[in-house]
Amino acid sequence: MIDLTIADDVAMIVLDAPSKLNALDERALAELDAAYVEAEAAGVRALVLRGEGRAFCAGRDISGVDPRDDDVLGYLGGLVTPLLQRMSRFPAPTFAVAHGACLGVGLGLLIATDVVYVAESAKIGSPFAALGATLDSGGHALFLDRLGAHKTLDLIYTGRLMSGTEAVASGLFSRVFPDDEVVQATTDAAAAAARGATAAFLASKELLARIRDERLALWDAVGIENAAQAALCDTDDYREGFAAFQEKRRPEFRGR
Repeated sequence: MIDLTIADDVAMIVLDAPSKLNALDERALAELDAAYVEAEAAGVRALVLRGEGRAFCAGRDISGVDPRDDDVLGYLGGLVTPLLQRMSRFPAPTFAVAHGACLGVGLGLLIATDVVYVAESAKIGSPFAALGATLDSGGHALFLDRLGAHKTLDLIYTGRLMSGTEAVASGLFSRVFPDDEVVQATTDAAAAAARGATAAFLASKELLARIRDERLALWDAVGIENAAQAALCDTDDYREGFAAFQEKRRPEFRGR
């Protein structure tokens, strides 16, 4: 179900079970985790995640699940959460294409990705009102942070799904594109990032995570920014960037 290809320092991971809207069971989650491990071991400088067919990911595959003996904590805590943590810490810029249904665990995959480009057709929200379950995979934290409690609970209580346009306008994700343009826009952005100063990009990614997780005050954040900038001064990319600027040419970054 999970396809991985690597070309020009960019990994492309595809959820490829379109007949079930790329819903994820335990085996698919293990395959997806393995794909991220392989991409990291290959030293890629950017990564794209997308879904094949009409949807990015409709969430968990519950087609054969008996709720009377469902180990939901094992599924979420033992499989989903470690995967999302691995994704969020991937040591290179990551991008996702969000189209069609982006629900449940599928929403979690987007939350764990650095940059999310959204198709106008995307459907994003909390469909769990019809299942007697609750939003998971980081959805509460994302919605509360970006939308506030009132709009979050409105989406949860009603089960209304946001369009891609509304989701981007609400600040959930990065940019919205027509459906026939979103994949190309995402792959172009990933290719550009892979050619960029990926060591500096990773420093910013780590800074943002620390500022968020530790809830740092402004001047504390400035302090760790200063330290990160000083560390980058010792990298080849930093020296190359300055040399290219002074010599009026395009820099050739190596990610180190």
